[in-house]
Amino acid sequence: MSAEPVSEPLRVAVRRLCDFAARAGDLDHRFTPAPSAFEGIAGHASVAARRPAHYQRERTLSGLCEGLLLQGRADGYDPQARRLDETKTHRGDPTLITPNRQALHWAQAQVYGWLLCEAENLDAIELALIYYDIDSGHETVLTRQGTRDSLRAFTQDLCTRYRDWAWQEAEHRRARDAALATMPFPFEGYRAGQRELTEAVFRSQRAGRHLLAQAPTGIGKTVATLFGALRAMPVLGSDQLLVLTPKTTGRAIALDGLRRLNAQPMRVLERLAREKACEHPDKACHGESCPLAQGFYDRLGGAREAAARVGWLDREALREIALAHRICPYYLAQEMQRWADVVVGDVNHWFDLNAQAWSLAQAEGWRVQLLLDEAHNLAERARRMYSAELDPQRFGAWRAQAPKALKATMDSVHRAWGALAPQAPEAAPDTPALDDALPAAFMATLGRHVATLTDFMARHPQAAVGLQPWLFEAVHFLRVAERFGAHSVVERSPGPPARRGKPRPRLALRCLLPAELLTPRWAGAHAATLFSATLAPMAHAQRLLGLPEPVARLEVDSPFDPAQWSVRVARGLSTRWADRVRTLPRLVDELGAHYRAHPGNHLAFFSSFDYLTQAMEAFRAAHPDVTVWSQSRSMDEAAREAFIARFVEGGQGMGFAVLGGVFGEGIDLPGSRLVGVSIATLGLPPPDALSEALRERLQHTGAQGWADTYLYPGLHKVVQAAGRLIRTPQDRGTLLLLDERFASPEVRALLPPWWGVR
Repeated sequence: MSAEPVSEPLRVAVRRLCDFAARAGDLDHRFTPAPSAFEGIAGHASVAARRPAHYQRERTLSGLCEGLLLQGRADGYDPQARRLDETKTHRGDPTLITPNRQALHWAQAQVYGWLLCEAENLDAIELALIYYDIDSGHETVLTRQGTRDSLRAFTQDLCTRYRDWAWQEAEHRRARDAALATMPFPFEGYRAGQRELTEAVFRSQRAGRHLLAQAPTGIGKTVATLFGALRAMPVLGSDQLLVLTPKTTGRAIALDGLRRLNAQPMRVLERLAREKACEHPDKACHGESCPLAQGFYDRLGGAREAAARVGWLDREALREIALAHRICPYYLAQEMQRWADVVVGDVNHWFDLNAQAWSLAQAEGWRVQLLLDEAHNLAERARRMYSAELDPQRFGAWRAQAPKALKATMDSVHRAWGALAPQAPEAAPDTPALDDALPAAFMATLGRHVATLTDFMARHPQAAVGLQPWLFEAVHFLRVAERFGAHSVVERSPGPPARRGKPRPRLALRCLLPAELLTPRWAGAHAATLFSATLAPMAHAQRLLGLPEPVARLEVDSPFDPAQWSVRVARGLSTRWADRVRTLPRLVDELGAHYRAHPGNHLAFFSSFDYLTQAMEAFRAAHPDVTVWSQSRSMDEAAREAFIARFVEGGQGMGFAVLGGVFGEGIDLPGSRLVGVSIATLGLPPPDALSEALRERLQHTGAQGWADTYLYPGLHKVVQAAGRLIRTPQDRGTLLLLDERFASPEVRALLPPWWGVR
């Protein structure tokens, strides 16, 4: 692809230039025990400290080449020896560094070499590629001679490859911003509340302010928020808009909204998890195993250009381009993350400890906008992202297959783990034990073990391939432990029976309050808009998610006529666990009366699969003429689609589902596909040890411990489930709340006012 040159030279970092133009050969993701960022900095400092006093550390260089302004810092330069050093820290045998990776390192050294020749007016220079082993402190030094002319020719070749792409990208950015600045709203008019939401998103994004926006289901929140954020992009000079969702259904809705907006030439990328994008899950991710990794970088350029021309890069389009160029779709998507205007993906792409989108934005200094759909789900997802678990049974299997050289270190972990077993019978042996402090002795042993295992695998990469999953789990556990604090607890759950001695517990670090860990991610974005039908009370949402001030808040009224639906509470009916057997006949009568009074497709929600099963069996016995179908514990995608397909226009019957599950939000059943919803629970989480620990910690912070832990999350699920009922101005329906507590003033105050609970 080519474009007209721009008037000013384009700035490009030497590392970026080489990453783009100098990579060749296979994709290779075999385990390489890379040093941490801190270890890398320390390693570079150690190398520089060994050099003479006249040695120039981190020499800043820049220069013009083929319309590009190259910038960067060489690791070191010895002016007396006329030698430029490019230092790379590593672990293990340097001969195991792959040729394509070493070629990339040499490319950086050669570009810096030319820039230094220009700066110092040198005819020739010695280039040194230094591999510093952070464990042994040993330097492996590879040297080459380079003339000013040969280094210039090499750099010009790289710049020529990059230049047309860079010019094209600059022109694409101008065209994108021009199109977004005049992009019309995709419908003839706004629904009630849509303009208010759109304008609030635009204003907050423009001002760099976070926004909490609550708007009822069916208003068209996704299109409204997308429109506002996209119109703000050219005003901000934004580099990228990330549209993040906690569930797959939300991603599909966001893509549909972007299709409707159709803001050409905006480049849209859908990101998937690796397991969903992988074409060869039975193969390892390197050229000797997977055909789509072989020669990956040799064909990446053509695939990248094709993807840029297409622009709309959803799952199917990206896969088609990748396979046409015989490269991996997942890693093509990772490459296009750098060049996309809008990225639609899971929340973990920004908030996970290893999030690529987050790392890329920070490294490049990008101005990034965030849109977070279904924001009420983020706290629970964050708790899982910032937690870690070790299972003794899995460890036992890895320990059994470990090479003899690793027996001592594996045994040390086994012994330290055994010391965590309860020393005396507990009152409730199946109840997890919770601790506020890390098990110091075990953590120290695990840290030494990881260092030993990492060193062994670096020096004998094929001898312990089967232990890589264990190493990854242990490293993740240690990373989570580094962030352990008042927001987390240590959980020791009863493990499987042991053949000898006491059983080792399952060990978990559970994040209860993710706010402290989320806050830096909010700070890394220019502005974030979090929207949902269920964010009230907003002070609770802001506190739980760690949103720093300033935060704007918006609550949009329902656009629907109150006459479209009716809400009734079954007073005098308790669905508390202790009352369920006694009140089951009354509950079945209420369900039956609701269905008879409003025949059609109904959906009934329950707090658990056990309660669902009891109610469905009793309902079927009492109403054998009514067709029923139910959610099951392990439904695959096809089974979920079959469940939803039962809700046909003009149909009759009752579906049974679990509140808070896949059918409680994100499904659209307009018209007569759904005419009645019944909810037989307040959705309160079970009062287990973790929930009680969360309640106590919230109480200590001055929050409303019980409401924050139980009531608010439960009612969020209730409102989401009820939102399946009225989706368009033409819909009609009835909502039956099957618990007397819905009529209490405390609960009614938290339900949407337009429900008109009676």
